[in-house]
This record gives sequence, C-alpha cells and structure tokens, in this order.
Amino acid sequence: MFKYHCLNPIAEVGLGKFSDQYVKTENVEEADGILVRSAAMHDMQLPDSLLAIARAGAGVNNIPLDKCAEKGIVVFNTPGANANGVKELVIAGMLLAARDVVGGIEWVKDNQSDENIGKTAEKAKKNFAGTEIEGKKLGIVGLGAIGVRVANVARHLGMEVLGYDPYVSVDAAWNLSRDVKHVLNVEEIYAECDYITIHVPLMDSTKGMINEEAISQMKDGVILLNFARDLLVDEKAVLTGLKSGKIRKYVSDFPNAVTAGQEGCIVIPHLGASTEESEDNCAVMAVKELKNYLENGNIVNSVNYPNCDMGVCAQAGRVAIFHKNIANMITKFTACFGDIGINITDMMNKSRGEVAYTMLDIEQPASGEIISKLQSIDGVFRVRVVK
Repeated sequence: MFKYHCLNPIAEVGLGKFSDQYVKTENVEEADGILVRSAAMHDMQLPDSLLAIARAGAGVNNIPLDKCAEKGIVVFNTPGANANGVKELVIAGMLLAARDVVGGIEWVKDNQSDENIGKTAEKAKKNFAGTEIEGKKLGIVGLGAIGVRVANVARHLGMEVLGYDPYVSVDAAWNLSRDVKHVLNVEEIYAECDYITIHVPLMDSTKGMINEEAISQMKDGVILLNFARDLLVDEKAVLTGLKSGKIRKYVSDFPNAVTAGQEGCIVIPHLGASTEESEDNCAVMAVKELKNYLENGNIVNSVNYPNCDMGVCAQAGRVAIFHKNIANMITKFTACFGDIGINITDMMNKSRGEVAYTMLDIEQPASGEIISKLQSIDGVFRVRVVK
C-alpha cells in the first residue's frame, strides 16, 4: 500500500489512475509520494519516508532538486503534457501584438454610449490596425516540446521560422518542420527576426539571457514573447527598449510589478498551461510516472536522476540504490550480494552529473542484512527495496 499527498489541487482524471494500492493522505509526513503544481517546497521539511515528487507541469524551480537528490528522492516533471495549451497562447500573443486587438476592444468599451459607434469606429479603427504576421520572420529560442509546436504552426501561418537550440533532441528534430531554419548562433535570431519567442528552462546559464546587450542586437520594432519563465528576461531593459522604440511590444505570461500596466506590454495572468486539457494531461502523466516508480523503481522524466527503466520485475526481488557517480560503486554493490550468495539476474546503472541510480533484480528477497551493507557503503544516499 502506498500513500500520496497533494500539495495543490490535482485533476481528478489523473488521481483516478491510482489503483486500490494507493491511499490519499492529508499528512505529508506519512507520504510515499507528493503531487505538486506551483506550491513552494524549498522551505519544506521533507519526511524520511518520501520517495518521490511528481510535478504536474514542466518547470521545477519551486522544488529543491539538489536537496532531493541527496536524500534519494526522485523528482519528476511532465514535459510536453501542456505543450499544446502553451503553443496556442503563444500564437494568440503574436496576433495580439501584431494587431492592437486589446486597444480596439478597450476603445469599444470606452465608447459604448455612442449611438453611432459603428460609424465612429470606421474612423477610429486605423489606430488599432497593426500588421499581419504572414511573411514575417519568427525566431524561436529553444526547440523543446513547445518550441517545436510553435515553429510548425508558424510555418503553416506563412511565417519564415528560425530556430536555435544547441541541445535539440532527436525526437524534437523528427517533429520539427523541415522548412524551419536551424541556426547555430542565437545572435542570428536577434539580428534577423521580427518576432522572438523564448522556450528554454530557467537555469543559471539562461537567467536574464534577454538583457540589454541581447536587445541591442535585435531589429528595430521587434516583438518579444515570453511564455517560459519571467526571470529569463531583464524586464527593466525591455521597458527601456519599449520607450526607445527598439521593441514594439512585449508579451509576457508572468504578471509582476515591473511590467503590469506598462505601455507596450501585453501581460497575461499566467494562463499558458491553465487549460482544462493541459491540467488533465499533466495530472495523468504525473500519476503514471509516480506509479511506475513506486511499483517498479523505474525512472522516466526525472529532473534530478537519470532515466532508468527495467520494466516490471519478474524475479523475487528488486533493489534500487541512489549514490554518487564515482568509480568502483558497482563492484562494491555486487560484492555485497555475492558475499551472502544472492544471485543478480539483471542490473542497470545510469548516471546524471554527480548522482547515479542502480537497479538490481535478484533471485530472492533482499534481507535487512544486505540492505544495511549497501547503505553503509561510502557514497550511497539511499537504498530502497522495490520488491
């Protein structure tokens, strides 16, 4: 029997995927797994019983990843589950920026008492006319699940698309329209594109990447879109660019005191992944990841441990070991089993940076003695008996 705790409301279509082996608990201290969306976890005291955290969404900056890794707590996210919802809002953002739809709607509200508003509108509409996006150049920084979808739709809308991603995955490359020009230097996007949208994760290396220097390299009248993370953009530099005319519009899905209500800023209240479909998709994916790990020890879509999948265990026992990624660890693990005559029938070891994960299938259940021996090895964070 496994217990799970929800730090945020999670769609019932996802929770319904749990079998009768699972019980929801309101006490986080007794949870084997946690499901979370936006709740801040950095100051939480994580219980020793906790095995995994599943984030129903892509970004994980609300979760202490390093702390979890050191405790042998696997953190999952749901890449691509909300990609369509975000993609659609990005396209909407481009259209809102190209044509002053918002300004036009506000004009109609302000003039609602005008009995001849239809005739008056014919004179006023030139103030909100804007431009079309067909034939314009769109630069996409980050060709992940969302970036690829935006690129493909933009091509269908008649835009010329340039994409930059030095780490583009094989799956993304297969799904990307062959008409998208893959550039090797982000400065090429800055220099050539009428629209620029960013779709990269927030890391130390990407924080503030759209800064004063980057903006200075862009075309005059560029339209910037940020539906990834607010801290990727130096928004004070953006306001300066708007005042000078360097930037025509800034579209952001992250309201804050810097941009809210500022001229030239179209700020949306973080709606990108808030569709009913996206929340359902994220919940289902998060629950499936959590179940696969708790029941089988398999790791798929973790952000702090490597992917490692050995399927369903057909042997009498399966042991999972979280440890430092250093030499001679496997030799020490296998020696522990060999010393007491336990045969290892299958094994998998994967690493990610400074941490590693090893799963071993054995012909008999692991005893407390073997678990103690494994746990005592220098460099081992946690030993878990999966079966």
